[in-house]
Amino acid sequence: MDFLIMIIAFVGIAAGLISTAYLMISIPAVLIWKFYRKVRYKIPMTM
Repeated sequence: MDFLIMIIAFVGIAAGLISTAYLMISIPAVLIWKFYRKVRYKIPMTM
């Protein structure tokens, strides 16, 4: 029973770390991409 709980905990930790890493990378990347398009092509950041 203890082994099963450890596997479930590991899966939960892995899911949390992966989703956090994705958000930490993707949100700044999108903001940088929008700023680049605004400067380079004069496209509004809201598009």
